[in-house]
Amino acid sequence: MCLPLPIALTAALLACTATAADVWVITDRQHPVQGAPDRLIELDAPARIEAELSADLPSDSRQAAELVQHRLKEGGALLQQRLAGAYQDVADAWSLGITTIPAIVVDQRYVIYGDTNLDQALTRIEQYRKERP
Repeated sequence: MCLPLPIALTAALLACTATAADVWVITDRQHPVQGAPDRLIELDAPARIEAELSADLPSDSRQAAELVQHRLKEGGALLQQRLAGAYQDVADAWSLGITTIPAIVVDQRYVIYGDTNLDQALTRIEQYRKERP
């Protein structure tokens, strides 16, 4: 018996949600993933933040340094948190040994590479877990 697609996807998602304690998506802006993970890690986030800080800098290095310092000061604690968080995300992805993006990681143990649909990847991981308890 085949269930209608929306019901099958909902059932699969509920089954995955019940067993998946922590779902991460590791990717970049060029490889978006559909779905809402517990944690989204964009590996290009540090470079994007640095690009914001260095946008339209003057050619004089002293003036450029002063402008960057001003931008850092103006950004305050929020900017510092964004930078720290972006670099921590990259370190966490590296610590898991992620080699390809997008990567969908469940419980920091199961990884699906290349899938851009979170629900599909969670279904595949759940099926694997059932086959190998």
